[in-house]
This record gives sequence, C-alpha cells and structure tokens, in this order.
Amino acid sequence: MTEPVSSLTVIYASDLDRVATFYERTLEVSRLEQEDGFIVVGNSSFEIAVVRMSGRPGSSETPSSLHVRAETPLKGSYLVSSLARAIVAAEASGGSLKPVESAWSWRGQLHLDGHDPEGNVMQIRMSAA
Repeated sequence: MTEPVSSLTVIYASDLDRVATFYERTLEVSRLEQEDGFIVVGNSSFEIAVVRMSGRPGSSETPSSLHVRAETPLKGSYLVSSLARAIVAAEASGGSLKPVESAWSWRGQLHLDGHDPEGNVMQIRMSAA
C-alpha cells in the first residue's frame, strides 16, 4: 500500500491512456498505477486519477469537434519546471496550452491555462523567480 499524497484530482475520461499520457508528459510525472478502469499518474506531492467514464469505451472526438469545458467551475493548477517545455509536451500529447505570452503573474508564479485531449480545463504554473 502506498502512502497517501496531500492532493488527488480525479478526471473522468473516455480514452484513459491518451488523457493519462497527456498529464504524464505535460506535468513530468510518472504512471503510478493502472487497471482496467483507471490510470493514476503523479509524484510524491500529488496524484491524478484518470477514471473511465461509464458507457464510453473510447474517445471519438476529433480536434475540430472537441468541446473545451471552459465553463467548468473547477480547474486543477499544477506546478511545472518550464512553461515552454510544458506547452510543447501538451501539444504533442493532444492537448493545448495558451501561448507563453498569455501567462500572468500571481503570488510569485506565472500561470497559463489550457486543456487536456478531452477538453478538461487545467492550468500550469511555474516560479516567476
């Protein structure tokens, strides 16, 4: 049994591997656990559990039909080492982050919004120092 982490986010997805791979690469974390209905990625500080949505075996959405869920009242914000590196990784993994020029500063960190391959909104941030 692993020790619990201080933060766990659960994200429902239809294509588990695609969404988990996006978070692995974009946030530079590891795949920690995998079973038929879920994949957990993370590090010693936080975990993201990507859980299969009921009745949806896989994603059929194409980038042109993707609905970004911008109206969702909840958004995970994750610390990264480099905004530029995370942008490249996100794009290569089927998601998207706004251009680095769109980043804003708050509480000593630069923040940048984006979304995963299934349209779930998320944010990355890095130290502004």
